[in-house]
Amino acid sequence: MQEYLLSIKGISKSFSGVKVLDKVCLNVRAGTVHALMGENGAGKSTMMKCLFGIYRQDEGQFFLNGNEFNFEDPKHALENGVSMVHQELNQVTQRTIADNIWLGRYPKKGPFVDEKAMARETRALFDKLGIHLDPSTRLETLSVSQRQMVEIAKAVSYNAKIIVLDEPTSSLTENEVRMLFDIIKVLKSQDVGIIYISHKMDEIFEISDDISVLRDGKYIGTDSVDNLTMDKIVNMMVGRDLDHRFPPKSNVPGDVHLEVKNISTKYAPYVRDVSFSLRRGEILGIAGLVGAGRTELVESLFGARTLTSGEVFMDGKKLDNSTPRKSIKNRFALLTEERRTTGIYPVADVTFNSTIANIAAYKNRFGLLQDKQIKEDTDTQIANMRIKTPSKKEQLRSLSGGNQQKVIIGRWLLTNPDVLLLDEPTRGIDVGAKYEIYQLIIDLAASGKSVIVVSSEMPELIGITNRIMVMSNGRMAGIVDTEKTDQTEIFHLAMKHLTNNKEVEV
Repeated sequence: MQEYLLSIKGISKSFSGVKVLDKVCLNVRAGTVHALMGENGAGKSTMMKCLFGIYRQDEGQFFLNGNEFNFEDPKHALENGVSMVHQELNQVTQRTIADNIWLGRYPKKGPFVDEKAMARETRALFDKLGIHLDPSTRLETLSVSQRQMVEIAKAVSYNAKIIVLDEPTSSLTENEVRMLFDIIKVLKSQDVGIIYISHKMDEIFEISDDISVLRDGKYIGTDSVDNLTMDKIVNMMVGRDLDHRFPPKSNVPGDVHLEVKNISTKYAPYVRDVSFSLRRGEILGIAGLVGAGRTELVESLFGARTLTSGEVFMDGKKLDNSTPRKSIKNRFALLTEERRTTGIYPVADVTFNSTIANIAAYKNRFGLLQDKQIKEDTDTQIANMRIKTPSKKEQLRSLSGGNQQKVIIGRWLLTNPDVLLLDEPTRGIDVGAKYEIYQLIIDLAASGKSVIVVSSEMPELIGITNRIMVMSNGRMAGIVDTEKTDQTEIFHLAMKHLTNNKEVEV
């Protein structure tokens, strides 16, 4: 019997002459969860894409049950027992759940698709995994977290021997995370090997058996989870100790900069009669349960959602932020929650993605773009944001999720905004890069910018904000001083406006 279900030996891969993997290794035992960790750009996703047949490695070998293999494409990988759930979902949202799960392998009745069999098999799969969704539901009507669960169910449906989960909980609620962990335990009992990529340390220690670390495309080491601590892993990942998780708050809030009075939105999920103020140089956090209206609130401030009532004032002057264009003109910036869906231009290069929001500033008196200034600003943002990219001409989809996020933040900084609306700014970002973004947020506030941060991570909000506004069922439940609150108080406020028949998702 083979000691390892999967062995990856000496894999190297280069893009545009830049080596992103340098003789990396990985050994996965059957019936275990093997965590793969490293900073953004360390090479984790690239190695998995080589395994899955998306990329072809330059050198090195893959072995499954002792037999060497190279998959020609993802379809070949799936047919041979290797499945992967990507961090960025790639689904046919106009089709049903069942269609997405059985796409390319529909059950047939003669020459026709057997719709009843497909629905029956989907329900059986969901019953096995504890997922409560109707197979006939169109994917576009689901939340991101529900779509993620569908993708995980699809991976399980292939009866895979190896399942790669790339940041699987980045969009899941706490209840859904628990459901996912239950699914993983079932898979482990069936001798499935699971490669688990995540930046969430608490999850890693809870669910993993072994942990491997990559840094700058190189293999650093592997050990049992019982032999490792958070400090050891961070040191392996970044090559240095992180003595403090959050930078010291150097910003000092000043006078009231923004006043929001009684705003409500037109379409569900609703924001209902929300009022608050934001001081210049302040970092205001927004907390709440899933569906509480956090994202809807910042989108309404940016003009991406229609208001039915309410007013917004800046320095005492009433603003018209009825469209994103007007909001940008009023020096607002919005970092959206879903990077791939609403944040990036994946097939455009780093230059385009870095400068598109500031494009009007690059026109000369004849209305022509000044390429020299565009290139200079892109180079500046790559350096300032410490973006790892082979060149500024690289397609953004080729960069890691964290580096994509840095490009988007840099894009908005070029517009020199007064008010930054940051929705889940560190989602899917490693511990080292998180610290850099925290420092950037604090520095921006210290320079006089006003910042609103939406986050699902309570320690993050408590670590970097001055005050926290808690949303509950579309309403403001209260505002607390960060220095005087705790997670228990915030949770109780988040429950304040929930009705008895409303499902609670933490």
